[in-house]
Order: sequence, then structure tokens, then C-alpha cells
Amino acid sequence: MAQKAIIHPLQMTAIDENGDTHTSMAFNEVSLFRQSHQAARLRIDIDGRERMAALTCDGIMVATPQGSTAYNLSAHGPILPLKAPLLALTPVSAFRPRNWRGALLPNTARVKISALEPEKRPVNAVADNTEIKSAVEVHIHEDRTATGLLMFDAEHSWEERILDEQFRY
Repeated sequence: MAQKAIIHPLQMTAIDENGDTHTSMAFNEVSLFRQSHQAARLRIDIDGRERMAALTCDGIMVATPQGSTAYNLSAHGPILPLKAPLLALTPVSAFRPRNWRGALLPNTARVKISALEPEKRPVNAVADNTEIKSAVEVHIHEDRTATGLLMFDAEHSWEERILDEQFRY
């Protein structure tokens, strides 16, 4: 018998350099990436509170549990169990602060990422495969009104695969 898991996507609302608003959903992750040879400079607010005034990096992502084994893992982010009520906030090639490795957030968190110096250091925002060029502000939260259903072979459970992945070296 198949195992079922109900998942909720992230909703990304991005405002571009022209002030236009774009909304998209992501089941894996929402990410922001530098658009040019210059590193991005980003400000991070969680639930209306500034948490990092300036992060200099190639990018940053907010990953869901189901997305935590994809690009998030490649960027050295944590693997999240599928039913964990968490989101992974993972930097990509962080330059300053150099030792910052990201954060685990409750899945109820509302994340706002703002581009600092967007004319000099433009960034793109991506929700799974939907890309918004020259984003200046991106709002991300889990959309509990939208659902997806994952089904797994009972003999190859997702939880077991997640545990196996965490102990690989």
C-alpha cells in the first residue's frame, strides 16, 4: 500500500525594479541569486523583524522539507524530515558574514528578503522554475490553503530515505 504525505507550497511575492508585483508557488524552494558578476547584498527580515542587516553572497534560498534534499542540500543546507514544521534558510556562497550557515525557521515564518543596492547588485528571484528578473523585495511564506499529495511505495519510505541521506559521507 502506498504511503501518503500532504505538502504545502511556498508562496513567493516578488516586487521588481519597476514596482510590478509577481506571485508564484514553489514546492521545493524560493531562491534569490545574483544577476551579475557582483555578489548580492541582501537584508533578511523574519516575521517583521530584521534578522540580518546585510548578507553578501551569491544567493539565498528558503527550502521546504521536500525541497531540502535538492538544491538546498547541494548548498550545504540541512535535510528536513518531510513532516517537520520547518523551513531551511540557506545561503549560497556567503561572503559576509563568512561563517553564517543559515537558519531553521518555523513553517509559519514570514520571510522578507530585500536587495540592497539593486542597481549595482541586481538579483533574480526564483520559485521552483518561475524566475523574476531584477527583484528588489521578495516575500515568502508557506501557503496552507494550497496542498499537494506525495505518494511513496511503502517499501521505500521517504522518511527512511531522508535518514539514509543524512548518514552518507
